[in-house]
Amino acid sequence: MLLTVEIALALGYALLAHLASALDSAGLALGALLVLVLLVLAAPLAARRIWAWLALPLLLAGAWALFRAGHAALPLLLVPVAFIGLIAWVFGRTLRPGRAPLISRIVAALDRVEPAQLPAELRIYTRALTAAWALLLAALALVNLALAMIATPGGLLDGLGVQPPWTITRTQWSWFANLFNYGIVGGFFFGEYLLRKRRFPGRYRSFAGFLRSLAGLGAGFWRDLMR
Repeated sequence: MLLTVEIALALGYALLAHLASALDSAGLALGALLVLVLLVLAAPLAARRIWAWLALPLLLAGAWALFRAGHAALPLLLVPVAFIGLIAWVFGRTLRPGRAPLISRIVAALDRVEPAQLPAELRIYTRALTAAWALLLAALALVNLALAMIATPGGLLDGLGVQPPWTITRTQWSWFANLFNYGIVGGFFFGEYLLRKRRFPGRYRSFAGFLRSLAGLGAGFWRDLMR
């Protein structure tokens, strides 16, 4: 149930953030910020964490204050950078010595074994794939930061009174940050599935079945994986 709510909030945020930029609407930007607050706090609120319930009115008030000051759209520029950068760090930190790479942990969970029990070839592949995801996401975070800096009007440099050497519109920025990011990630995910199916024949029957297997690991597994 919680995962469904989080997915709905994430989709709602992406839609509102894009429309806020495309329509230059401060009201929609405020709506996107409010949805973002609920998305970030959804899990701790559901777990009845006191700090989350105390933080909720403060963050909502902060979003309202930004709206009243005419800066509700400014944080939206940095959300894709922070989110994608955080996920890149989650992948990258599992590559440190003594830790099981993130993809290795997922594959091991699907096979119901410990990561160290995976076949050697699969361990090597999943470690390399974890590194590939970390690099892709880090690159996307940097591209998002660069685009946020040169977006006009209201980009990071424009907000500081600096004229960027190259510019894009806020709508163009939004298409990439709020929509194309997910297309790139989804395309990489599907392309890697096809490569893995060819590299390790017999492991997966279909892409739909693969997705069902991933979903079958449960929300608790995915939440623990990202910690």
